[in-house]
Amino acid sequence: MTLPPLPYRIGYGEDAHRLAGGRPLVLGGVPIPHAERGAVAHSDGDAVLHAVADALLSGLALGDIGQYYPDTDPAHAGLDSRVILEDSLALVREWKYRPANVALVVTLDRPRLGPLRADIARNVAALLGLAETEVGVSFKTSEGLAPDHVQVRVTVLLTRVEG
Repeated sequence: MTLPPLPYRIGYGEDAHRLAGGRPLVLGGVPIPHAERGAVAHSDGDAVLHAVADALLSGLALGDIGQYYPDTDPAHAGLDSRVILEDSLALVREWKYRPANVALVVTLDRPRLGPLRADIARNVAALLGLAETEVGVSFKTSEGLAPDHVQVRVTVLLTRVEG
């Protein structure tokens, strides 16, 4: 595949997981304290990192994480989502792009995530090689419409790297 050398590309990613008791909840690589339920997933279920990885891949028309890490492959059971993000970022860099800005929205009814905003932004920024000010983090509730899941939507701006 040949990509036109556009100066900017925009990617979008989305992920959702059902919540169940007895499982940890991790978002953006940050363990969520006091979460009574965690994500049901083949990997560790970090919906933030999954959505960011999908946004990186979609910005360059490289598919989605399901193509690279199918949930039917037992080798990926319990996989740390940082690996998924690092591999997606490596593909972006191979195509001579880098993330410049990320905006993410987490929809979760409980627990409230506001006190963890800076921790999630800081961790996602570090994983992507960005400043904290280049990662926007917003939280929403489903207003009781979908209390048994976590959902994340992400946009990313990719910039062309010369050389």
